[in-house]
Amino acid sequence: MKPVIFKSDIQGKDVEAYTFHCPGCESDHFFKTTGSGPCWQWNGDLVKPTVSPSIKVSYTWGENFEQRCCHFFIRDGKIEYCSDCTHALAGQTVDMVPDED
Repeated sequence: MKPVIFKSDIQGKDVEAYTFHCPGCESDHFFKTTGSGPCWQWNGDLVKPTVSPSIKVSYTWGENFEQRCCHFFIRDGKIEYCSDCTHALAGQTVDMVPDED
């Protein structure tokens, strides 16, 4: 996971967020721990994070604007994908991929 700090347009305060690679979507996702709107609790561990509650990412994909969903828990450095995910890892648990830098 990589820490990211950015300015909130709403409050003008720094927002703390963390990005990580999702092997199910083959892209990065993030969660916020401070700022306005939804925030997640995090155990502070960059190697074996636990985040709550679950994270659900909905998005459109491709030329046909296909609706996709990635819904998961992060527990002890593992991504536990829920069965409502629209990718091949739905219902599976995988280790988080460590950042290269």
